[in-house]
Amino acid sequence: MPPDHAPFRPGRRAVLGGLLGTLALTGCGALKSKPKVREWNLFGGGDGARLLQIHQQYIAEHPDVLFEAHTLAWGPPFYTKLAMSAAGGRAPEVATLHLSRLKGFSPTTMLDPIPVDLLADAGVTESGFLPTSWNRAVVDGKLYAVPLDTHPFVLYYNTEICRKAGLLGADGKIKTVQGVDAFLDMLKAVKDVTGKFGASVETTNPWRLWWTLYGQLEGKFFDETGTRLVLDDAKALEALTLMAKLAADGLTPRSSNYSALVAQFTNGDAGLSFNGEWEVTTYQTAKMPFSMAPFPVVYDVPKYAGDAHTFVLPHQSNRNKDDTKATVEYIAWMLKHSAEWAAGGHVPAYQPVAKSQEYLNLKPQAEYRSVAPDVLFDPDAWFSGSGAQLQNEAAAAFSGVFSGQATPKDALAQFKAATQKLLDTPSPV
Repeated sequence: MPPDHAPFRPGRRAVLGGLLGTLALTGCGALKSKPKVREWNLFGGGDGARLLQIHQQYIAEHPDVLFEAHTLAWGPPFYTKLAMSAAGGRAPEVATLHLSRLKGFSPTTMLDPIPVDLLADAGVTESGFLPTSWNRAVVDGKLYAVPLDTHPFVLYYNTEICRKAGLLGADGKIKTVQGVDAFLDMLKAVKDVTGKFGASVETTNPWRLWWTLYGQLEGKFFDETGTRLVLDDAKALEALTLMAKLAADGLTPRSSNYSALVAQFTNGDAGLSFNGEWEVTTYQTAKMPFSMAPFPVVYDVPKYAGDAHTFVLPHQSNRNKDDTKATVEYIAWMLKHSAEWAAGGHVPAYQPVAKSQEYLNLKPQAEYRSVAPDVLFDPDAWFSGSGAQLQNEAAAAFSGVFSGQATPKDALAQFKAATQKLLDTPSPV
């Protein structure tokens, strides 16, 4: 499964990150008393280019801060380097961390708490966030992360194809469907128009689709202690059986990696697409007729697989007071300018921005904002979260459900065994 943004391209982004650091430090020989803010992130592709523009604005407005931004490879390489730097107490002042990875990252040893008093001095408090995201950022009564956004699993739809399929309302938006039968009817209507598929989905790792469906069935994963697997077999199988039916009926491809998922929607082979919201720029650039909406509530409750990017303070042995103050002010500045970040698809976590006209004017980016309170994060474990091993095990087990090489029952047994093995393995951090 790909990252929750466009794939990392080390050549261009490494150069951009290096240039940004160079811009920030040019001619600073006599100005070493200035506070420094070194930032590590994992944003490639369109997200990386957008962040560069935002950072250039920050630098222009903060000549009194020595600012460096560095982009590292997405996923395990990023988290490994961040952990090593924090373990040695020589970490950057601030870094990006997926909220789903926070508790598995051993925050009380690898991160420094966010000084909420400094954050409040910069104009940002708990009241500016949804409880679901803020509370998840608190560990042992201390704030260890500041949410920047939410990125949910959503529905993309080709407006021309869906109009021909009779799925658009008078307002030009796709009609809301609820329940398994209505969901299948929607896909069949689209398939009748395209002649190929109803929807594109990443079958080589359908974790987000399965986690969404299982969450809508209100299935549990771990017990309250987080040490025992309590998967509901009946609900897990119900979700997997529906996924198998999608492929068996030709409503989705039997085998489709991430690149194919994007291409099938772009070229019209599929009139719908199930994916994270970060491909909005890709489809806008392609100038195709499309919009976006919340993923349908197929089962009992509105739940949508998703995650959030956050700012964290990696552990430093001797954290400098002035640097920390400037870093917290940088975090607050980024939150207040997150409408620019949201143009790439992510829903702003900072509510004054999420409710602002600037954000609401973004189309189709603001069309699925209502799902933010119902985003379903990955289970809490050291091996879980964006780009972590749990998703890889889901890929190995669940891809066969789409291809027809594994029954839902066998796929679930494989996934449960792999998860239990990870659960029995001590955390490496």
